[in-house]
Amino acid sequence: MTPTTPASATSKTSFPPTWEASVDLHLNEVETPAALVDLDRVHANLAKVMGYLGEHGLSWRPHVKTHKSRAMAHLQVAAGADGLTVATPREAEVMAEVSPDLLLAHPPVHPKARRILGLPAAVRLKVALDSEEALAALSSAAAGTGREVGVLVEVDAGMGRVGVQTADQAVELARRVEDTPKLRFEGILFYPGHIRVPMEEQPDLLAGVTRRVEETLEALVRSGHPAGVVSGGSSPTLWQSHLVPGVTEIRAGTCIFHDRDMWTLGVCGLEEVAYSILATVVSTAVPHQAVVDAGSKALAKEEFRGGGGGYGILLDHPDVVVKSLSEEHGLLDLSGTDWRPQVGDRVRIVPNHVCVSVNLQDRLLALGPDGILAPIPLEGRGRLPAGSDPDQTSILFP
Repeated sequence: MTPTTPASATSKTSFPPTWEASVDLHLNEVETPAALVDLDRVHANLAKVMGYLGEHGLSWRPHVKTHKSRAMAHLQVAAGADGLTVATPREAEVMAEVSPDLLLAHPPVHPKARRILGLPAAVRLKVALDSEEALAALSSAAAGTGREVGVLVEVDAGMGRVGVQTADQAVELARRVEDTPKLRFEGILFYPGHIRVPMEEQPDLLAGVTRRVEETLEALVRSGHPAGVVSGGSSPTLWQSHLVPGVTEIRAGTCIFHDRDMWTLGVCGLEEVAYSILATVVSTAVPHQAVVDAGSKALAKEEFRGGGGGYGILLDHPDVVVKSLSEEHGLLDLSGTDWRPQVGDRVRIVPNHVCVSVNLQDRLLALGPDGILAPIPLEGRGRLPAGSDPDQTSILFP
């Protein structure tokens, strides 16, 4: 069973004071497609996560790749997050203004290592890596600075994407870290991303994760390199994070918004989904379908990993699936419903995967009381250094 949300967390929420000056748009006036964020649901989701973590003595270091936004990160920190997880140097540069405690959960090599060491000196930086090559790149970048960097050795807990493969490899890499000036071994990181089944089926699979984590932790203790930090968790396994002994923090990030995937796995109810794409019906000419103006450039063309196929569902009609996408068209399958929209009607689509949809937007729109909207900038999008927006002057046509 998922934790219940405290009743106080569901009360109507106004815009944060810093947004008030930019509130100038009503829902009915928005040109579609547009990404909407229900603030009341965001606050309720934050309260629910913190309630669960408090019950089990875990810390939260949410991954900001879900929202790419300082405003959303501020809400997470205000709710009780102890730090933030980032995947790119730009995310780190942006989020350094929100939290002084950042974890780069992606091995930095070549220029990325030098760039990440350029963060403000006040930032307590940790980096996850799984190779001597990445360690050497980080060491070289740190050598020219006056700062120390914490290192988490990434362990493959079963996903088969990255991470050392054995406990002995984790020990050896920890030793190399301790022998490297400017670097300090702080612990391990793992990601159970291969577990994407309903909650009631997760415990047996998490038992395998537990074995790998415990073997690594025991080997580190025997070698004299105990792990102070054990960073784990994922959004699909969020409410089962306590089943892996030794975990000190989780990095689940999707839970601020949720998506179709999380709903199908039972991680959230549809009433907890805080992110949707507002779209307009533009055609009903072909029988048993309707076409909306949100295509792959708004929803992302990521296949649904659960049953049912398609690229999203309607928030108010979850039996209606977005059955196919082209760049600017989304086709709604109406064959299994009596609901018949008209041209001009508006619908809200829950995408399969919220993180990739957010990354396609110019901004999000926070939905507040009475349909009033406020823009949410996405400062973490892109690859260029934060604050270095490209020159708009064309070199070909000055």
